[in-house]
Amino acid sequence: MQSYLDFEKPVAQLDRRIAELRSAAEGDEVDISAELARLETKSTELLAATYSALTPWQKTQVARHPARPHFRDYVEHAFDEFVPLGGDRLYGDDQAIMGGLAKLNGRRVVLIGHEKGNDTESRIRHNFGMGKPEGYRKAIRLMELAGRFDLPVVTLVDTSGAFPGIEAEERGQAEAIARSTEACLALPVPMVAVIVGEGGSGGAVALASAERVLMFEHAVYSVISPEGCASILWRTAEKAPEAAEAMKVTAQHLARLGVIDRIVPEPVGGAHRDPLAASKALGDAIGEELDALLALEPATLRRLREERFLSLGAE
Repeated sequence: MQSYLDFEKPVAQLDRRIAELRSAAEGDEVDISAELARLETKSTELLAATYSALTPWQKTQVARHPARPHFRDYVEHAFDEFVPLGGDRLYGDDQAIMGGLAKLNGRRVVLIGHEKGNDTESRIRHNFGMGKPEGYRKAIRLMELAGRFDLPVVTLVDTSGAFPGIEAEERGQAEAIARSTEACLALPVPMVAVIVGEGGSGGAVALASAERVLMFEHAVYSVISPEGCASILWRTAEKAPEAAEAMKVTAQHLARLGVIDRIVPEPVGGAHRDPLAASKALGDAIGEELDALLALEPATLRRLREERFLSLGAE
């Protein structure tokens, strides 16, 4: 069953009318195929028009859509022969950050990403995609493995932020995030990072400090959530839409600012409406970026990362 966001109500009403007509026409001799076709075309056009003019806050809602594909979905549809590798060899195996070996268009890669889960049970198990120190240390271990065996690294970022609990702080959350960021920057192999949903704070940067950073069309990337920013600046989360606008969280804003390198198009109505098409677009974009990077020397790759991050914010 399709789940509609608040700003999609006109589309929802039209789709409901289409469903009612279909139901009423079952077993009826009256041919309403022309009317159904007209309404379906109108629904598609309305959906396209709606999604072509989303505000930053509406894009934030799309990025958080409960049916939006996550790491496991992209592993299934965009990659082949995924072999999960667990544990940080220090404390435990964090389920919010997953990784392992995979193939993309026949090319072996090390794949790392956040997993949010798709129902109540799995969301709790994966801690809603909020990584703990052992998750970032697992990512470091896998990146070191990639460097040792000359395998490119691909990361899929989708987190509201690193887990802020006391136990995470006790186990060195800030240090683990810093070390993970350092490991990205020091990699001797190509690295492509993609913001596929939410890219929140240091929890996202720790897996996105690559020489090529891509972003889905309706994903968001920011130093703090719009609600968190609004709570600080206006003392109320109700100002989240204004905060999202001011922070320039969308792929379109960030591409103009040079924070990301490429926008990956989504199916009309968002990735959650057609995960297969979204996965194909993701795989194709990553493959093209890796093709361009694989011929570069380790020193060149490190220099590219250094230049991209030092140039951010420069006049």
